[in-house]
Amino acid sequence: MRWASRRGLLELDLFLEDFVANAYPNLGDDMKALYKELMGEADQDLFEWLMGRSQADATLMPIIEIIRAHKKAQGAL
Repeated sequence: MRWASRRGLLELDLFLEDFVANAYPNLGDDMKALYKELMGEADQDLFEWLMGRSQADATLMPIIEIIRAHKKAQGAL
């Protein structure tokens, strides 16, 4: 998932690289599957969802919230 987390936007890389290195390994299989699904989304949509500027489909929101909480715990959100 590290390769899939490398995106075209630096801002997304800042969100995702630390998450996939430090939090992703501890996720359950269901959240790992959601993360994989999330990586199939467009960069611009993904960025808007992670920044809280718009809402993703309800199916993806649990993993988005986990990523946002991880970033917030790092003191960067």
